[in-house]
Amino acid sequence: MSQSPRWIIHLPTTLTSLEGVTALAVALRDSLGHLAVVDFGETTLSEEDAQFLRTRVFCDARIDGAGRCRRRDDHDGPCATNPDDGRLQIADIGVSPATGHPDIGETVVIKRRTSRR
Repeated sequence: MSQSPRWIIHLPTTLTSLEGVTALAVALRDSLGHLAVVDFGETTLSEEDAQFLRTRVFCDARIDGAGRCRRRDDHDGPCATNPDDGRLQIADIGVSPATGHPDIGETVVIKRRTSRR
């Protein structure tokens, strides 16, 4: 029996730095990680005009009996299901005063997680 092909969502942003778009990918994973239909472990990033060059975001290595590693792809130390490796973890997306809608280009605030909730 053959499997149906998986589909990819290409989601362009207005962000202009790898750090900013990585923080957005982490925020999307943290917000939508409960959806089994999204495979965040396979998330890659690319520049708009160089989509054939991709940067992997998450490690996603298998962990015996525990699922997959949720740490960043370039993490130090052992793999873990806890993504808190002291790097960018939470992105607060504010509302643009001009439009009243979320405007990442103007209002992204990146915080470092200081303690486990």
